[in-house]
Amino acid sequence: MEFRFKAGRLPMLVSMPHAGTDIPDEVADTLAPCAAARADTDWHLPELYGFLEEMGISTISARWSRYLIDLNRPPENTNLYPGLDTTGLCPLDTFGRERLYKEGMEPDAAEVQRRLERYWRPYHEQLRAELDRLKAEHGRVVLWEAHSIASVVPRFFEGKLPDLNFGTAEGKSCDSGLEEAILGVARAQERYTIALNGRFKGGHITRHYGQPSNGVHAIQLEKCQCLYMNEAPPFDYRPDVAGQLQPLLRDMVGAAVNWVRS
Repeated sequence: MEFRFKAGRLPMLVSMPHAGTDIPDEVADTLAPCAAARADTDWHLPELYGFLEEMGISTISARWSRYLIDLNRPPENTNLYPGLDTTGLCPLDTFGRERLYKEGMEPDAAEVQRRLERYWRPYHEQLRAELDRLKAEHGRVVLWEAHSIASVVPRFFEGKLPDLNFGTAEGKSCDSGLEEAILGVARAQERYTIALNGRFKGGHITRHYGQPSNGVHAIQLEKCQCLYMNEAPPFDYRPDVAGQLQPLLRDMVGAAVNWVRS
C-alpha cells in the first residue's frame, strides 16, 4: 500500500501526511548521505495518536517520506507562505538547509510529475474518498491534520515554537464553533503553550479540503516534538512525556467529535 488507512465509524478523519519514512531504492540512490536520518519526519504520530482506533476515528498516514514528495504541498508547488522560506513539493534541501541530492541528481520536471502520479495522488484520492463517505453518512465531517516539528528550527521561525500550533487558514477552513470547541479544551490546561494561526496556519490539505460551507471542517495541529520524543537522532519515542500529552489530545479530539455530531 502507498499509505496506511483505517476506516472508523465517527464523522472524523485524522491525516498524518508526514509520518512516512520509506524511500524507493531508485530515489534513495540519488540522495545525499544526510537524507538517511529522515530528520524532518513527523515521527511516531501513529503511536502518539494510538487511541484513535479505540474511539472509532478514521486515520490515514503516509508510508513514503516527505523527502520523496510532500503530500501536504499543492501539486502546482506554489508557496503556501508567500515571502517566507519553506520547502517544496519535492524538497531539494532539509529544514537545516542541507542539500538532499547528490550533485546533478535533483529531480527534473518529468520526475516530479511521475512522483505526483505514483505517490501523491493515491493518498489524496483515499483522503477525498473517506471524507466523502463520512460526510454522506453523517452530514458533515472534521478533518484533523496531525503534524509535528522540532521545537527550534531557525529557518522557519525565531526562538522556540509554542507547544501546540493550531491552523485554520485564518478561520477559513472550519466553522468558528469547531475552532472554539478544540481551543477551549487546550486553553483550560496550563502545561502547554498555544498558538492559533501563528507561524503555521495549515498546509495544503487543511486549506484545500477544509470547506465549511460544504460540511468539511479542517484544522491542523503542529506540535513540538519535544512533547513526546527526543528531537535528536535516533529520534526515540518518549512514553513518559507522551503519556502526559495524550490525555489532552484525546480530549481535544473528543471535543471535535462532540461538536460535529451536535
